[in-house]
Formats: sequence, structure tokens, C-alpha cells
Amino acid sequence: MNITSDINILGGLSDFNLINVFLNENLKSLNQKGKHHSFTIIKTDKSVKRFEKAITNTLLNFLNKNIGILVRRVLTEESITADSLLLLFWNASANNELLNYLNEKVYFPAFYTGRITIKQDEVAACLKELKQTETSIQNWSESTVEVTASKYLTLLKKFNLMKGSANKTITHPYLSDKMLIVFIYWLLAIGTKSNLLDSQWLKYCFSEKKIFIERIMQKKLTKFINLNYSGNILKVEAVVSYEKLYDAISQS
Repeated sequence: MNITSDINILGGLSDFNLINVFLNENLKSLNQKGKHHSFTIIKTDKSVKRFEKAITNTLLNFLNKNIGILVRRVLTEESITADSLLLLFWNASANNELLNYLNEKVYFPAFYTGRITIKQDEVAACLKELKQTETSIQNWSESTVEVTASKYLTLLKKFNLMKGSANKTITHPYLSDKMLIVFIYWLLAIGTKSNLLDSQWLKYCFSEKKIFIERIMQKKLTKFINLNYSGNILKVEAVVSYEKLYDAISQS
């Protein structure tokens, strides 16, 4: 695994508006334009640079052109909203192996079994188990493990997937029709399997497979997707180009 400190850094990010700032510019170009920190409440260059690296590596890294088009358009039109944060969570999970690992091992098992909370100790235990096989983190101290566990839960809260302070509880997002379409297009762009039901990313729709199939087969989605479903196989084809998708959703 390629493990970075991005979870810790983004968990401590107090100004998510920096995401849109770095969507098209970097700190160097902003300072050259005389905009020294006029774009953020964060005070020091060192801190902003640290956040810039984590944002561009985990949130704004695009594995292919279509994902880039999708994320950029949503952020450009909406900035930071509940919907764009969901899309950023999906994109971050695809970019950050440790984030995806903790989602797979801790968050989604709790989410899909109907649990109310996730404790920091659970995340820490998962990280300690990972230490036994992952050489890159075998030198992590107890303190580093605990901080990472805490920041992971805080990051989930920033994505609106948990709420509360000391004792955080799991929220249960329901994708609107708009975000269901965005998710389907993201899933098509990120996936390597022709059968969507085999996709490792399907769980990121926040609903059971049966519900996802029922929703994706709604007649009102036919203007966006062609699909072929036969029991255990679901093949979907995008109808609208990624460049025109946001406008098509907005007009529907």
C-alpha cells in the first residue's frame, strides 16, 4: 500500500473552501498574483502548503479524464455542498489507499449492519492489525495510530458521513436522483469490470445492492443510461457525455 499522512492532514483542514481554490490554481501562482492568504483563514505558508499537497493528492487527483470532468464541473458549479462532498469522498477513497482500506474494514461494515457509532478504538485496532503486514507503517508509534484513528473519524464527519463531537454517530445518506446519476457515471469511470454488481465500489452508493438495482432501473433514468440486467449481471452504458452530464441533470 502507498500510505500517506493525508488522512491526518485533511482531518485537520478547517477551511474546505481551499479545495475550490486549488482546483485551478496553486499557492505559488496565487502569491505571484498578490493574493497572499486572501483566499483562506489559515495563517502560515507552511500550513497552506501542507494542505495543498493533501488536497491535490487525495481530493483533486483524477484517475482518468472522465472523473476529472465530473468532479471539476460539480465543484465549479456548487463549490462545497453536501452533494460535492459525497463526490469528493468517492474520489478521495479511490486515490487514498488507507482511506479506502479503513472504509472497507471499519466504516462500511458498521454502516451496512445498521450500527449507530464507530469508536476510535475500533479504527486504532484496525490500524494495528495493518501494521503487522504493512512494512511502511510498522514504525508508527501508539500516538500516531491514535491520531490517525481520530482524524479518520473527523474526516468522515467533514464528509457528512458522521455527526457529533466526542461520540460520533453514523449518518445514512440517501442519494438524490441527481447524485445517483453522478454516482453511476463515477462508477462507470472508475470501474474495470463490465458487470457493475462485481464492482468493489458499489458499496459507496450507501444502499443495499437490491435497492441500488431497483433505483437504477427506474424509467426516468433511461435518458442517462442504457442497461442490461439479467439476474447476477448488470451492464450499464452512459448515454450523455461527461462534458454535458451536469447540464443534462440540471435540466431534467
